[in-house]
Amino acid sequence: MNARLAEIRKRKEEIRVQLEGKEKVDLQTIEAELRALDEEQKEIEKRQNMANAINLGNPAGVQERQKPAAPETKKKNIFDSEEYRNAFMAYVCRGEALPAEFRANETTKTTDIGALVPQVTLNKIIEKIEAWGMILPLVNRTAYRTGMIIPTSTIKPVATWVAEGAGSDKQKKTLDTSITFGHYKLRCAVSVTLETDYMAYSAFEAALVDNMSEAMGKALETAIIKGTGSGQPQGILTEDTKGQKVTVAALDYQALIKAEAELPIEYENGAVWCMTKKTFMQFVGMVDKNGQPIANVTRGLAAAPERYLLGRRVVLTNYLDSFSETLETTKVFAFLYNFKDYTLNTNFNIGVKIYEDNDTDDIVRKSIMVCDGKPVVYDSLVKLLRAGE
Repeated sequence: MNARLAEIRKRKEEIRVQLEGKEKVDLQTIEAELRALDEEQKEIEKRQNMANAINLGNPAGVQERQKPAAPETKKKNIFDSEEYRNAFMAYVCRGEALPAEFRANETTKTTDIGALVPQVTLNKIIEKIEAWGMILPLVNRTAYRTGMIIPTSTIKPVATWVAEGAGSDKQKKTLDTSITFGHYKLRCAVSVTLETDYMAYSAFEAALVDNMSEAMGKALETAIIKGTGSGQPQGILTEDTKGQKVTVAALDYQALIKAEAELPIEYENGAVWCMTKKTFMQFVGMVDKNGQPIANVTRGLAAAPERYLLGRRVVLTNYLDSFSETLETTKVFAFLYNFKDYTLNTNFNIGVKIYEDNDTDDIVRKSIMVCDGKPVVYDSLVKLLRAGE
């Protein structure tokens, strides 16, 4: 047996020299031969150990049972190791074969392809990026009880100049309108199988929570812009008769001037433009009669781009149509508005609940929010529409 072990070690050394050389070799044949040599070497060494134990007067296996039990250690995932990531990078970049310890003697199926990617890379789920979170931080947030009637007033008191020792007329503050917030439930539930949840927990746990919050955020922003008010919050653009309308045939300096002229001076502070990025980019490069740029993009304190039209901030969104020659004349493609005049009332903050479906053993993550929203004031709303032919 010792002679055969020597032959096996000699053959392995020859294979090593052959692999390090520059001659072309059949890797599959060599790999199969190495696997056979390893199995034969293990069998010979096991037989030798058993024979040695008998010679010492101990039955086979006693030595192993007499040894103190090693402390249980968590099995390391070799596919999450630094060595495997380096080997995987070499395989992708330079076509080098993966070492034998990272390959199993099994037939790869289509369902196993993901296992070829390192666990760290696999955990970074690649998804389509969508814009959101630009409208939600701007609106007014309240937490009134559902069904509560909130009075509003359209008449403000007027101050008058009076002579010394004289008084002024007492004025009545009339509360002639009111707002009532409803009770609309926004729900997002994601279900995965029990096996998937436990096998890829590190990937799904963070990704699912992020996806759920993003889905609810986009649903809220869509409702703030164009919600129907039935079963969901009412949008700023839902009431066609509210706000001022400006129809324009083309995007130019005069279009902005017309819109600015319709904005009451009382609402100058806080009003912002809202449009798609495609619409805004049509203004970039335009200049007025004095050669001053109409649009400009600067970097804020957080190094994020800040966009302006004639000095007024622009908020980009995907919930509007972009200006084009094919745009319908009834469609709003941009508007001026102070988002603080929109109130989003929430009396149940977003929470995530995890439970198991007893019928299917699926793990369900559920997020619920109860809210309503309405434009409280429309005076700062100026809508831009494309003029008809």
